[in-house]
Amino acid sequence: MKATVKPRATFDAPLAAWFARQGWTPAPFQRAAWRHYLAGRDGLLVTPTGSGKTLAALGGPLLQALRDPPPPKRKRGEIVAARTRVLWITPLRALANDTTRALREPIEALGLPWTVAMRTGDASARDKRLARNGQSDVLVITPESLALLLSYPETAGQLRGLRAVIVDEWHELLGSKRGVLLQLCLARLRALSPAMRNWGLSATLGNLGEARDALLPHAPDAPIIDAAKPRSLTLETLLPEAGERFAWAGHLGLSQLQRVVARLQGVRSTLLFANTRSQAELWHKALQSVWLEDPTLLALHHGSIDPKLRQAAEQGLRDGSVRCVVATSSLDLGVDFPAVDQVIQIGSPKGMARLLQRAGRARHRPGEAGHILCVPTHALELVEYAAARKALQSGQVEARPPPRLSLDVLAQHCVTLALGGGFDADALFAEVRATHAFTELDAGTWQAVLDFIVQGGKALAHYPDYHRVVRDEDGMYRVVDRKLAFRHRLSIGTITSDGHVSVQFAKGGRLGAVEESFIGRLRPRDRFQFAGKTLELVQLKDMTAYVRLAKRNDGIVPRWQGSRMPLSSMLAEAVQATLAGPRDTPELRAVSPMLDTQARLSALPTPDTLLAEQLATREGWHLFLYPFAGRAVHEGLAALLALRWGRLHPNTFAFAVNDYGLAITAQARHLLDDDALRALLQEGALFDDLQASLNLAELARRQFRDIARVSGLLSPALPGRAPRSMRQLQASSGLLFDVLSRFDADHLLLEQARREVFEAQLEVQALRATLADCARRTLSMQHPDSLTPLSFPLWAEAMRGSLSTEDWSTRMRRAAEALERTHA
Repeated sequence: MKATVKPRATFDAPLAAWFARQGWTPAPFQRAAWRHYLAGRDGLLVTPTGSGKTLAALGGPLLQALRDPPPPKRKRGEIVAARTRVLWITPLRALANDTTRALREPIEALGLPWTVAMRTGDASARDKRLARNGQSDVLVITPESLALLLSYPETAGQLRGLRAVIVDEWHELLGSKRGVLLQLCLARLRALSPAMRNWGLSATLGNLGEARDALLPHAPDAPIIDAAKPRSLTLETLLPEAGERFAWAGHLGLSQLQRVVARLQGVRSTLLFANTRSQAELWHKALQSVWLEDPTLLALHHGSIDPKLRQAAEQGLRDGSVRCVVATSSLDLGVDFPAVDQVIQIGSPKGMARLLQRAGRARHRPGEAGHILCVPTHALELVEYAAARKALQSGQVEARPPPRLSLDVLAQHCVTLALGGGFDADALFAEVRATHAFTELDAGTWQAVLDFIVQGGKALAHYPDYHRVVRDEDGMYRVVDRKLAFRHRLSIGTITSDGHVSVQFAKGGRLGAVEESFIGRLRPRDRFQFAGKTLELVQLKDMTAYVRLAKRNDGIVPRWQGSRMPLSSMLAEAVQATLAGPRDTPELRAVSPMLDTQARLSALPTPDTLLAEQLATREGWHLFLYPFAGRAVHEGLAALLALRWGRLHPNTFAFAVNDYGLAITAQARHLLDDDALRALLQEGALFDDLQASLNLAELARRQFRDIARVSGLLSPALPGRAPRSMRQLQASSGLLFDVLSRFDADHLLLEQARREVFEAQLEVQALRATLADCARRTLSMQHPDSLTPLSFPLWAEAMRGSLSTEDWSTRMRRAAEALERTHA
C-alpha cells in the first residue's frame, strides 16, 4: 500500500490560510516582505495606497510570533514583565485609529494573545497607561509620542524586547524635521534593542534610495520592495464648453460650481480636495448654498477644525453617512475610506505625489482602479493637468530630500535622553553620527550642542532658566529639575505654532482655531466664515475667540499664512515642455485659443529658450521673465535682478512671482537689451548680492523663532495659564536673537537660522542651478503691445497689494475680460 505524502507546509501557511478564508491570496510583494523579515532583514516597502501594505508589514512579526514558544504562565504576585514587541509609527493621529483597527483584525483571527494600543494625543487613558507600563504588545504611536515615551527612565527597560518597528507613510516624514526627530528616536531604539527589525512603508518617491538610507542608515543594502503592480489611475478634467470664456487667472474655480454639483449627484459619496483651507471654506459655503439634500450629508475637513469635527467627517466617509466632504491635505494620507466613490481635485494639485495620494483615496480597495476628476480654476491650469497626465503615463514623481544637521532637533533630543535616564556624551555622539541626518556632525559642533543644553551657550550662561541639563560626577548628562522636566515634556516635537486663536461658541463647543493675525483685525459683531458656519465674534479673550451663529450669511473667510501651495519643480519643468509640445491632450486642445494668443502677442516658452517680455502699463515699466523654477526660487531671483538692475540704472522697483516666472516693475522706464539681461543673470557674486538685495537679518530673525521653540529656548505656556500670543512669542524670540547676535554671534542656533534661510526659504542651490540653466538657453526677448496670457497672472499678483475701494478679484476679472475682448 502506497504511503500518502502530505503536502509540504509553506513558511506562511497560517497567514495564507487566513487570507484564503477572506477570499484573498497573498500578493508576491507581501510574501517577499515576510521572507525578508523572517530572515532578519530590514527594508523599505513601496506600494500604492489600497494594495495591502499594512498586512505586508505586519505579516512578518505575526509569523515570527506564531513560531515562538508561548511565554511561561505568570505566578501569582509576580511582577508583570514589559511585553511591547511591535511599534507602529504613524505620522498622523487621524491615521492611528484606523491603523489600530486594521492591526487588530489579523491578530485576533490568528489567535495571538496580543494587546493593541495607541499612544497619541487622542489616545484613551487606558491606552496611555498600557503604553507607559509596556503592557501593549503592539503600540501605534506618532513620532512626537515616541520621543515623549523616551523621556521616561523606565522606557529603556520596557523596549529592550522590541522585535519590530514599522514606520508608516515614511514619505510624509522624510523631508521635514519630524523625520529628523524620528531618525534620532530610531537610533536610540536600535541601541536599546539591537536585534529589532525596522521596516518603512512609503509611496513612490523620486529618491527612493535616499529614503531607504535615511530610514535605515545601518543597513545600506536593505531591500527596497517595489514589486507591487501600480494601481491603475485615470485622470479626467472638467473642461469648459466650446467657445466658453475661461479666466486667464484665478484660484477658486467657483465658476465651475454647477458642473461639480452635477458630478456629485451622479455618485453616492465624494471627497472634494481644495489646496488651501480658505478655498475649502469657500467651496463648502458655495455647495451649502445649492445643496438640496439633508445639510448633514455635506461636511468640511481641514487642519484648523477641531479634532472631534474632523473625526465625525471621517466616520461619515467610512460608513457612507456623508455624501460629500470638502477637505485639504488633512485627508491626503492613508485613512481607509472604501466607501468613497469619487475624488475631485479643485485647482492644480501642484505635484505628482499629491495627485497620486489624493486619487488613491477613491475606491480604496485592492484591485480597484483609481480615478480623479480635476477642476481647473483658470486656463493655465489646463496646461498643468496636461503635464500631469503625461507625467502620470511616464511614472514621474517628485523627490523629497531629507534635512541635514537640524541642531535644534538634536538639542531637543539630547534633553529628552537626559530626562529619560541620562546619557554618556561619547556614546551618544557615536549613536547620533550613525543617523543619515547627522553623518556630518563634527566634534566641535557636538560640544556646542552640549554647551547649549547645559547653559544655553556663552551669552546665556548667567541665566538659570537655560541651565536644563547637568553633568554629574559620573560624567552622565541628566535633567534633575522637575519643573524643567515638566516644561520639556510639554514642548517635545517639531511642529511649531502659527499663532492660532481658539474659536468656540460663547456657550461652549469648540470649533477649531484661526490665525491671530486674522482674528485680531475683527471687532465684536463682525462676521466670518469658519468650520462650515457663518459666525459672529462676541469677544476675544485669553487667546480665545468667543462666537455665536450669525443671522446673516455674508462673513469673510480667514486667510492662513503660508497656505499657498507651490508647484513642484518637476511639474513646472513638465509644464514648460508641454507648452512647447504637440497639443495632443483634451486639456491642450481646450486651451489652444489662449496659447495661440500668447504665441501671437509674444512667444511660447520652451525648455531651450528663456522667454522675457518687456512692456509698459499705467503702473510702470515691466520685465516679465519665465524660468519655470518655482515660486521660492523666483522670489530670490526677483530680488537679485532688482538689485543688479538698480545698480545699472537707479530706479524704484517692485516685484511679484508665481510658479512660472517673475515680474519686476520699475517706476522709470529703462529698456534692457539681451546683453544687459544676460549680465543680470550671471552666477558670479550670488551670495553677496543676495545678502545685499534681501534683509537677511530679518529673515533669519523670523526663522529663529521656530528654531528657538524646537530647541527649548522658548518654553511653552503651562496648562491652566493663558497661552502666549504670537506677538509675545515674537518679542521673546526677537529679544533672544538680538542678545545672541550681539554677545554670541557664533551661536549654533543663529548659524542654523541663517543656513535655513538660504537652504529652505531661498533655495540657494536651486537658484544657482536656475541661473546656470538660464545661461544655457537662447534668450527670447519680446516686446508685446499689451499684457499676455502668461504675464497677466503676474501683473494681477503685483496689483493684489495696491490700494483700491474695489475687491481685488472684481478688478482682475474686469481687466482680464477687457484683455480677452481685445485679443479675441
